[in-house]
Amino acid sequence: MLKTLPVLNVLGIVLLLFSGTMLVPLSFSLYNADGAATHFGWGLGVTAAAGLLLYVVTRGARRELQPRDGFLLVGVVWSGLPAFATIPLLLYFNTAAGAPGLSFTDAYFEMVSGLTTTCATLLEGLDALPVSINVWRVLLVWLGGMGIIVLTIAILPLLGVGGMQVYKAETPGPLKDSKLTPRITETAKGLYAVYLGISAACFLAYRAAGMSWTDAFIHMCTTVALGGFSSHDASFGYWNSPLIELIAVCFMLVAGINFAMHFLALKRRSLRAYVDCPEARWFVTMVLGGALLVSLYLWQFGVYDSYRESARYALFNVVSIATTTGYSSVDYGAWPLFAPLLMLLLSSFCTCAGSTGGGIKMIRAVLLIKQARRELVRSVHPRSVAPVRIGGGQVIGSQVLFSVLAFMAMYGTTILILTMLMLSSGLDPVTAFSAVMASMNNTGPGLGNVGPATTYASLNDFQTWLCTIGMLLGRLELLTLLVLFTRMFWRT
Repeated sequence: MLKTLPVLNVLGIVLLLFSGTMLVPLSFSLYNADGAATHFGWGLGVTAAAGLLLYVVTRGARRELQPRDGFLLVGVVWSGLPAFATIPLLLYFNTAAGAPGLSFTDAYFEMVSGLTTTCATLLEGLDALPVSINVWRVLLVWLGGMGIIVLTIAILPLLGVGGMQVYKAETPGPLKDSKLTPRITETAKGLYAVYLGISAACFLAYRAAGMSWTDAFIHMCTTVALGGFSSHDASFGYWNSPLIELIAVCFMLVAGINFAMHFLALKRRSLRAYVDCPEARWFVTMVLGGALLVSLYLWQFGVYDSYRESARYALFNVVSIATTTGYSSVDYGAWPLFAPLLMLLLSSFCTCAGSTGGGIKMIRAVLLIKQARRELVRSVHPRSVAPVRIGGGQVIGSQVLFSVLAFMAMYGTTILILTMLMLSSGLDPVTAFSAVMASMNNTGPGLGNVGPATTYASLNDFQTWLCTIGMLLGRLELLTLLVLFTRMFWRT
């Protein structure tokens, strides 16, 4: 127990910082007089009090974080913050006049969905919700986009608590040990500077295209973070604007690329970083290639009257799902089954490591294909030396390849187990499988009863908790969270 005190100390700091983020929806509530200000005041107060108490009680145990501490901190932060984030939702939905009521299970699902940028929702009537509630939902998405841990890393050194081990546990992808700058604090600041810059550009672009200031802010948060929460039940179909859809497509593609590439491109003032990145090339090729294939498919089967219309809807919705954003402009669940299944498949691997997207990441898929090709070569030429290379001839070591293979094995096993549990609870196969895939890949909408035209409200508590677990496992890339449940971890 004593070994966990330094982690609880840092958790107290994180909770204090997190409580401050509630000032944003509180300000929106006061400005719009939407009646939810008191709820956010309580949420801020309870969260800040809990954080201060943890910090004061454990301040004598502060020390440099070890690898074990990093994994534990990431786990408790990503599972603990949504619990405090539910306070305003529970107060509003269970006390406001005419509100339908909300259980803790459903509120926790909604907040985990936001923080993990999954954005699978079970709320209906979004257009009628107070502005501040919608702002709170999307603000969690924006914070989760780059990881609230990374933001904390920029503060921890000032408090005498280093953050390198946390960064390694939090940053997704198999090549995550490389740093962009010599000091982890500078890395965190550099990444957030890029994140803020892209966010500002997206916000202004949406506003210029015709969104209101509030809608521009809300959808900027979820576009840059690749999360599909919206303030409208119809999502982007609310505007029915090709220009707004095109802006969203551009920024979703930008956010789907490794933010390290954006950082390096700005630092070097050159686009060469993107050209030299094989993962970025594969990402753009697969996403746009998938959009082209779906558009031709929809046109061939006469889903829309013209190819132009087919191309418009295919481009937006394929990019949205492939980048694990989860927006929709039409009910693509009503398309011939090949198209939505292909989109769900693309969401499994398309986004780049170090982006705000979910899934197994493109770099893992590329390495897996190259490893399979090497084994085919070895089957014909057993004595041949065929190292796996990527990006300028860089040889990938066996340790990384083994890590990728282990991840893929656990990824497939986890999807199988969760799907079987969903089926055992009475769900139909399409809904069960797509809900698990959408949760694990942090995509949001699935198919069947959890498709783009519906919500997750039809799921019972058991099914909701399974999806919640899937979202957390997917956001923390399985190993980071599952290692906490091994005896070896607690014995070190």
